[in-house]
Amino acid sequence: MAKKDGGDIAPALLGFVAGFAAEYVTRKALTFAWTRATGEEPPTDLESPEVGLGHALGWAVVAGVGVEVARVLAVRAARKGMSRPAGGEPEA
Repeated sequence: MAKKDGGDIAPALLGFVAGFAAEYVTRKALTFAWTRATGEEPPTDLESPEVGLGHALGWAVVAGVGVEVARVLAVRAARKGMSRPAGGEPEA
């Protein structure tokens, strides 16, 4: 479990940057894949009545799950990389 004692800010900052970068890259990749698969751009205003319910829900699920999975993996990898000892050996 994460420490809550106000320790070093570097792991939190690195986790934030890694999560932000993962979100940006994943959203771009998902937009590209959606466009190739459906032949149209993903909806930008999901609440608009001009967007079909199927497209709105489909994009919400794909983008939400895809971005969150990428963010979690990036943050965990970044923090795991910071927790390794200086010798390069993984912690036991």
